Amino acid sequence: MDKKNVFLLLLILGTAFWGISFSVTKLAIGHASSLTFLFYRFLAATIVLSVIFVKHLRTINWHSAKTGAILAVPLTLGIYLQTLGIKYSTASQCSFVAGTCVIIIPLLKAVFYNTVAPAKIWLAAVIALAGLSVISLNANFSVSIGDLYTISGAVGFGVYLIKVEKLSRADHIAHTVVPMFAACAMITCCLALVDTSSNWLPESNQFWMGIAYCALFSTAYMYTISNISQRYLSAERVAIIYLFEPVFGAIAACFILGEHLTWRLFTGGSLIFAATLISELKFDRKAVILEANAIE
Repeated sequence: MDKKNVFLLLLILGTAFWGISFSVTKLAIGHASSLTFLFYRFLAATIVLSVIFVKHLRTINWHSAKTGAILAVPLTLGIYLQTLGIKYSTASQCSFVAGTCVIIIPLLKAVFYNTVAPAKIWLAAVIALAGLSVISLNANFSVSIGDLYTISGAVGFGVYLIKVEKLSRADHIAHTVVPMFAACAMITCCLALVDTSSNWLPESNQFWMGIAYCALFSTAYMYTISNISQRYLSAERVAIIYLFEPVFGAIAACFILGEHLTWRLFTGGSLIFAATLISELKFDRKAVILEANAIE
């Protein structure tokens, strides 16, 4: 099988791992604080990634450690807020709301970097906002705290991905992965130490199984595969593959947590999915014209 197709399948498998992690995380944090869960998750991921990226450990210097720490701040914020969102909302709903990150990125660039967002991005933003309204707005036109946390987390992820994009153009980003997750572990450890509700040794098996799953599959596996796949797949194609995540998230929530796919979630989720797809598709007028001429 061609390498491109192999990594295509591996990435799709990874989006399934990501989607399932919403349900796994909800089960895990039901028995402990979110901060201790994230600390152990980042710590385990750092150990696993140290083994995977062992050759890059030799090239770690003050610059790469500093870069990793800078990236860790928005990444930790994004994951922490998303974890809080999962705690106060359904896993299926969070998976769709978190998918708006793809649309948030070009909007952040337009605001803070004065880049011009194409018309399709604004169209996608309007459609996604309509989808969020269908999912999140209650009868009194208020938004649940879980959805607010998840949307805020998506903004944090957006900032993180923009920084990764800028840094990857100037330097090789692989040797910052281990320092980044080590910094994430340190940040969440410090926050957990001042959190009076932190339970450092929960007796729940679901807690430790959740950490193992998220560290191995949601973090170590996906960061390794996505890093290697960039050699064979375009960024646009990878971004479209990531659209499978909320679909897998909703399916997993139905089977693992027994959540029901309501008409609001189905309608709003479909709008968000469509908006994300529109934001990633490339509309090539020349290709369309040539194809039309060929048909004639």
